[in-house]
Amino acid sequence: MATVLVTGGCGFIGSNFVRHLLATDPGAAVVNLDALTYAGNPANLADLADHPRYTFIKGDVTSRDDVRAAMRRGITDVIHFAAESHVDRSIQDSGPFVHTNVIGTQVLLDAAREFAVAKYVQVSTDEVYGSLGDTGFFTEETPLHPNSPYSASKAAGDLLVQAYHHTFGMPVVITRCSNNYGPYQFPEKLIPLFVTRLLNDEQVPVYGDGQQVRDWIHVLDHCRGVEAAWRKGKPGEVYNFGGRCEMTNLALTKLLLKLLGKPETLIKYVEDRLGHDRRYAIDCAKAEDELAWVPRVKFDGGLSETIAWYEANAAWVADLKSRKSS
Repeated sequence: MATVLVTGGCGFIGSNFVRHLLATDPGAAVVNLDALTYAGNPANLADLADHPRYTFIKGDVTSRDDVRAAMRRGITDVIHFAAESHVDRSIQDSGPFVHTNVIGTQVLLDAAREFAVAKYVQVSTDEVYGSLGDTGFFTEETPLHPNSPYSASKAAGDLLVQAYHHTFGMPVVITRCSNNYGPYQFPEKLIPLFVTRLLNDEQVPVYGDGQQVRDWIHVLDHCRGVEAAWRKGKPGEVYNFGGRCEMTNLALTKLLLKLLGKPETLIKYVEDRLGHDRRYAIDCAKAEDELAWVPRVKFDGGLSETIAWYEANAAWVADLKSRKSS
């Protein structure tokens, strides 16, 4: 029986992964280590509190004592989601990003090595590759060229992971994914921010000309990819995951307006983000070939279901906003 340490399991992607693994693998147990910062919401997994194969530990990945205490729970594998991840916040103050995404990764790697885990999975981002032109795709061989403090901190963490594999022979895998959407996403990211504002007839901010291109993937497809990398990924390898769904920010905004029956007067163009990457696009052929993974959720259906989730969970959104303002 695998006992998986999931870091950041109360966050958006982490909580969806915990739910996915417990629902699909009756032989897996999950220990969730989360510091419960602003984006770590215990309500995301409140209904699993009494699950016999789920354990929650409040702790910080940058604390050696916290991580080693969690590892003593019989951990066989580590899947590292915990991260500071909002680009705008990293521009305002990069310190927490370096601390969590670099030091936290180093602390976790040391513990994983000490306790001889069978597999360590580093969940990263396509933003470490930088920005694309109008054509082409990121592959696993694309050189790292991060352009924001956030993506630079993630790239630094990835390099540590690769160094531990090369130096110590640690069984590590790195995954890099495009923009996620789905339930339980903190409403500072584009889709939940826009949906929750539009539901209240509030304006939504579009950076610059809105022509920045992103590749969108449903969070459950990403979770399936992370699981596949954990189970089948070759040590030392990188695997990219994407939804093959490129869309400009402006086109996505107008689609959300249409689905919610709102006027385009609710679009508010604002000054562009500093160092804003123009285009991301993922070539996920390696994951498809080596891991037998493919994205399953069609964007139109997934987006409609996501909107419906936020409509049905207004209390969840209100609680997060009250915590943020307090």
